[in-house]
Amino acid sequence: MQLDVLQAQRQFYVRQRIRLMVNQYEVRAVAPDGSEGELLAFAQQKRLAFKEQVTLYTDDTKQVPVLGFKARQVIDLGATYDVTDATGTPIGLFRKDFKASLLRSTWHVEQPGVGIATGQERNFTVALLRRFVDSLSWLPYHFDFVIDGQPAFSVVKKWGLRDKYVVEVHQPQLDRRLVIAMAVGLDALQSR
Repeated sequence: MQLDVLQAQRQFYVRQRIRLMVNQYEVRAVAPDGSEGELLAFAQQKRLAFKEQVTLYTDDTKQVPVLGFKARQVIDLGATYDVTDATGTPIGLFRKDFKASLLRSTWHVEQPGVGIATGQERNFTVALLRRFVDSLSWLPYHFDFVIDGQPAFSVVKKWGLRDKYVVEVHQPQLDRRLVIAMAVGLDALQSR
């Protein structure tokens, strides 16, 4: 995945693969006809890891890492996740706002020089239902992230047997790697 090609993407799909011992995700470009296009990245998260870590690769051979995110601490009530490129250079971070998330999940994404994007579940009623009615935890959730009141990006979960998200970037300066890390993190970490 070339960074300039990735940065040109305004929309992409994130789809979870169903596997027994790991969570895996495909990040794909959106083709001109709206279908899933080329593979941009492949992510794998170990389940039951002591300290949360996800690495994204160019493909499912897992030979060439592209980026990753890792929790700073083991306890993850309001954990901060550092996002780095393939060489370990920091790109930014994201963190859950524990207090605000009691009723409506809230995340903050920080990229140096761009600001802090704050994202919340779009639908307050769905957020409440997912928290207080266990049998409805499958309800899809949608997040809208804003920087200084302006749309930055959104992550919309689609109905289906496997989790699939449409990610749309509105703020051109946002590093797409950071947006991808947050989109994968929403699925991998949201239920915690």
